[in-house]
Amino acid sequence: MTPTPISSATEAAVLALNNLNAQELSWLEPPALRSIVAQAFYAKAIGNLDAFLLALDHAATYDSPNYAWLKARYPRFIYVDRIAVAVAARGRGLARLLYEDLFRQTIAAGFELVVCEVNCMPPNPGSDAFHAALGFEEVGRADLIGRNKTVRYLARRF
Repeated sequence: MTPTPISSATEAAVLALNNLNAQELSWLEPPALRSIVAQAFYAKAIGNLDAFLLALDHAATYDSPNYAWLKARYPRFIYVDRIAVAVAARGRGLARLLYEDLFRQTIAAGFELVVCEVNCMPPNPGSDAFHAALGFEEVGRADLIGRNKTVRYLARRF
């Protein structure tokens, strides 16, 4: 399977998959998704919306405490804002496929750093293990006040 760009025709399915995983990702309304996709460095999906990944670069205009935390610490980066895999498609390597495609695009564009965050409260051990296997390392933590979340910030250098 090959990742393909998210289009206006697939936005509703991306939104539905995102919101099924809102605890891990955060809820999105259609205008917010359109804004992320419009300024994304990477916005691709696999299959009949089996999985998607959205990533922004350091120059995006994005109102997110996680993005702001990273932007205050790194001058140039690619930020994985969200990735989701449909329950029926899990265990097939789709998230890894999306990340590997993102890494190729990151390197081709001359970036040396990919960053993201993973919830540690509530815990997300599957995501922790997945990101560790891809070479991500913890670079910080933050409590997200008002969201009842604590996150670990992760980075992978090239």
